[in-house]
Amino acid sequence: MKRNEFWKESVEELYERLKSRPEGLSQQEAEDRLKIYGFNSQKPPQRFRQAILFFSQFKSPLILLLIGAATLSFFLGGRSDSSIIFTIVILSGLLGFFQERGAVNALEKLMQMVQIKVTIVREGTENDVPLKNVVPGDIAVLRAGDMVPADCVMIDGKSCFANEAMMSGESIPVEKKSGSPLFMGTVISSGVASAIVVITGRNTEYGHIAETTRFKPPKTAFEIGVKKFGYFLLIVTLVLVATIFIFNIWIHRPWLESFLFSLALAVGLTPQLLPAIISVNLSHGARKMAQKRVVVKRLASIENFGQMNILCADKTGTVTVGKIELDRVVNPDGGESEKAALYAFLNAKFQTAFTNPLDQAILEKLSFETADWQMTDEIPYDFERKRLSVIFGHLLIAKGAVPQILEVCNRVEWPDGAITSIDEHKERLQKYFEEQSEAGFRTIALAYGEDSREENLILLGFLHFFDPLKPDIISAIEELKKKGVHLKIITGDHHSVAQHVASAIGLNHTHLVTGSEIENITDAELQKLVKGKNVFAEINPEDKGRIVLALRKNGNVVGYLGDGINDVSALHSADVSISVDTGADVAKETADIVLLEKDLSVLRAGVEEGRLTFANTLKYVYMATSANFGNMFSMAGASLFLPFLPLLPKQVLLVNFLTDIPEMAIATDRVDPDIVHRPVKWDFHFILKFMLVFGLISSIFDYLTFGVLVYFLKADETLFQTGWFVESVISATIVAFAIRTRHILFHSRPGKLLAICIFSVAIGTLFIPYIPFLNFVPLPPLFYATLAIIIVLYIFTVEIAKRFFYPKSAA
Repeated sequence: MKRNEFWKESVEELYERLKSRPEGLSQQEAEDRLKIYGFNSQKPPQRFRQAILFFSQFKSPLILLLIGAATLSFFLGGRSDSSIIFTIVILSGLLGFFQERGAVNALEKLMQMVQIKVTIVREGTENDVPLKNVVPGDIAVLRAGDMVPADCVMIDGKSCFANEAMMSGESIPVEKKSGSPLFMGTVISSGVASAIVVITGRNTEYGHIAETTRFKPPKTAFEIGVKKFGYFLLIVTLVLVATIFIFNIWIHRPWLESFLFSLALAVGLTPQLLPAIISVNLSHGARKMAQKRVVVKRLASIENFGQMNILCADKTGTVTVGKIELDRVVNPDGGESEKAALYAFLNAKFQTAFTNPLDQAILEKLSFETADWQMTDEIPYDFERKRLSVIFGHLLIAKGAVPQILEVCNRVEWPDGAITSIDEHKERLQKYFEEQSEAGFRTIALAYGEDSREENLILLGFLHFFDPLKPDIISAIEELKKKGVHLKIITGDHHSVAQHVASAIGLNHTHLVTGSEIENITDAELQKLVKGKNVFAEINPEDKGRIVLALRKNGNVVGYLGDGINDVSALHSADVSISVDTGADVAKETADIVLLEKDLSVLRAGVEEGRLTFANTLKYVYMATSANFGNMFSMAGASLFLPFLPLLPKQVLLVNFLTDIPEMAIATDRVDPDIVHRPVKWDFHFILKFMLVFGLISSIFDYLTFGVLVYFLKADETLFQTGWFVESVISATIVAFAIRTRHILFHSRPGKLLAICIFSVAIGTLFIPYIPFLNFVPLPPLFYATLAIIIVLYIFTVEIAKRFFYPKSAA
């Protein structure tokens, strides 16, 4: 049998082949199978992960060329210098390796906090098992909102429909019956089912598709910017290095030494630790966000989180407490009804397909004896019908959205038991519904029928639910607004309920938009309609995604907070998809960020931490590119006019290594408060301008140092190289205090670890000239006095340049 035709076997044949049974596997059997089949994951087994991560630090073509040239030099007699070059390259690799390993480990621990669990029957008992621990032969219990954990065959179920859009591209849910295949990654949209797991992990249909398409999530703007900037640096590097190498050969310097020097310059210009720095900063930020109850699943999404200026969310659980309470059950006249209460309780008690807070509220408030009642069938809730029906023999009890219940009712039952036509009362019933909605009650209708079809039903009454506002919601919304994030409510609730809530929290709801207004308009028309609108009510799941896309097309960075299967379209459409740990599996799987509490104050803290993280990442980009460009420009110029190399290749690499050490601590640096008050954005042209301006300022003081060494100290080759090495490292590290902030140096306190690293490197550099094998010599006291003056002038010039470089509003 072909791999993809497992569903051709009967359930009984599968039980036999997989050595399983209706009561499921034992725990020991499951553990044994996990060893045989491996984790139920799309990721390949991580063998030699540490070694691969270490060697990946040296994958840069420039580093490989440098290693090759150093190896050649070693065999041609330059063993001492080659050994030092190898040592520095390995130390740089270790620096990046340890930082990235810590970042990877931290992310794995965070992911364990929000791992998806599956209901599995083992030894006759339902257990919540991590998705990765599901094995062939397991019996899975699936309900609406659950993701199918593996390739399975359905054993039995009730009104089960699965959304297989990710497999077939077809958005209409497919009905599933006993013997039907269920594919990994698809979603149960309604109903309930039990299924036997047949294939797990990378051998599933989903795994096959992932392997052939090599699917990767779309890159964020920051990732695209980094790549674009990397190409620019590569072009500049190749042109300058080729020019310097050709010139050195032309003036008859040794070709191998010239080649090593050129490559060392190239390595010095390229911020090769940028990937490690980004990983470290993002993982550090992710750890801090986790402390604030925000778990980041995809590190790159922190960048979009920092840029977000619009947050779309449902009102339930976000603006309101999320603990829905049943206020009262009434007859069509608005009076208390015992019969309606009983029927509402029976509907909530016996339905099995859709766990929801409304039913929980009913069961908490009402209680009846059910021994004489036996459910024979049910028609599960779905987002088209917006009804849920339970059948007891010839009695059908339905509850759902008022318009959708009224459309299948032709009669109404009054308190005295009289049953009349509903036609002449519809206007009055609709008015009652509107009044209750305007008062803030969420109202659903209750009806019954005398056969098993949802037609010609009798309206029995209404259920009124109340979800109070969160006590701190108004201040949380104001805090987000101060940080440049504006809240928009997108809800399926009636427009009057949405309007009531929006009014209560001070949200401008002028011309509230309803689902009927956007149903038949084009995307271009919707893009115009959403401008300036804050409340969208009676919105179906697909239109939630359209609204989010329309807001994005208007130039906004949009976050969407959702926790249900009806939010998946909007989560896919958002720049930042946010769910909650208690949400549906498919929502958690789709989301970039998962909140451990559905609370705007938690989200506000996460936004702030995301901006801090992104701001520190940009600091490294500013510091590394400007310093590296300045050093390269200085060395390139000096090499053209001096009769010797301004620095030996091993010394160039040591400069690069030492200046990288403080930059590894940038993740812990403090960020100026004004940075987190507005979205932080990647701006390629701004970074390029920064690199040129502050890189050239750096070069000015490098050339000033050259003048002191050549004209005042009459330095020979060794003294010149020593003096410039010391100045390069100390000035590049000390100036970081000024480069790291837009404000005056003394008005922005650096992080403790960053300050320690900067001073340690600066002070340690003073002792390096006494290390013999680096070809340095002790420097005269006059040089140190001059160096102090140069560094003070350098920092003073940077401070002056900052006042002109940054906009006045930002400085």
